[in-house]
Amino acid sequence: MDRVWNFSAGPAALPQAVLARAQRELLDWDGSGASVMEQSHRSKRFIAMAAQAEADLRELLAVPDDYAVLFLQGGATQHFAQIPINLAGEGDSADYIVNGHWGEKAAGEAAPYVRVNLAASSKADSYLRLPPRADWLLDPRAAYVHYTPNETIHGVEYREVPEVGEVPLVADMSSNILSEPLDVSRFGLIYAGAQKNIGPSGLVLMIVRRDLLQRAGRPMARIMRYAEHAAADSMLNTPNTWGWYLAGLTFQWLKAQGGMAAMAARNQAKAELLYRAIDGSASYYRNPVDPPARSRMNVPFTLHDAALDADFLKESETAGLLALKGHKALGGMRASLYNAVPLEAVQALTAFMADFAKRHG
Repeated sequence: MDRVWNFSAGPAALPQAVLARAQRELLDWDGSGASVMEQSHRSKRFIAMAAQAEADLRELLAVPDDYAVLFLQGGATQHFAQIPINLAGEGDSADYIVNGHWGEKAAGEAAPYVRVNLAASSKADSYLRLPPRADWLLDPRAAYVHYTPNETIHGVEYREVPEVGEVPLVADMSSNILSEPLDVSRFGLIYAGAQKNIGPSGLVLMIVRRDLLQRAGRPMARIMRYAEHAAADSMLNTPNTWGWYLAGLTFQWLKAQGGMAAMAARNQAKAELLYRAIDGSASYYRNPVDPPARSRMNVPFTLHDAALDADFLKESETAGLLALKGHKALGGMRASLYNAVPLEAVQALTAFMADFAKRHG
């Protein structure tokens, strides 16, 4: 079966070169005669692979030495709750910036463990714009400030890292990590589910400033404490060995592509091409997001007549364009343009969109 152009929002496309290498090594990894999934995470082979994966990530993002890199489990959603348990003490508050579904969910999951201060929200605007930094009502005594730089459902993205003073900035970067250069030193903690720009689902990448690991937090079991995972090199319990291995292959692939600067240029070119096709369609297609807030990673759009949605989805899939159906909360269409989606895929999509509009009027 031929490969399709995969625009899935997550789990999302993986680089074909990474999948091909994993396929070659599936039965015999590193000359061991067994799959990486069949071997102990305490083995010399796996520990060496894990160390290389961390080193490659640190190189890609220029991660400072005073930050720990953790390879965890649970998905980003688990860490919506686990972060306040680790970073906030009894009676503490935390500021939340809500500019979409996932930021709203993060605040809700944190509420049992920390006093959530909704410092800014664009819900009244249907999350079609970003809350301007000047309108944020931050508390300088907050345990941390949490925001979601890119919202996959609503297709909005912060293009600049906000200034929040001395309070640690916490970012859920599940859908835009590794898409461009990043000044890690601006953050206290970065976390990301792997299934968009890193690897398969079931793995969470975390980059956390080491001094924050010393916070007492709330009473918790050892398995919930980030400091324990850092002390054990992310092997406090059996990790997601397959996910860690594939993440390592992806980091190698990113380095071979030219690193973060090269990926930033590619991602910008893909997004510009698709937005031009939408904006230049004489309103046959529409993207409702405030232009300065438009995401490079996730592009929702609607057709001028929703009665054509089913035809668009059926014909696009026949044309080899996968997973363009929009999220159920918004309807319409959505194209996710993560790192593994090449420019050729977006060219195929925009050509199809033009042809569909011509044929269906």
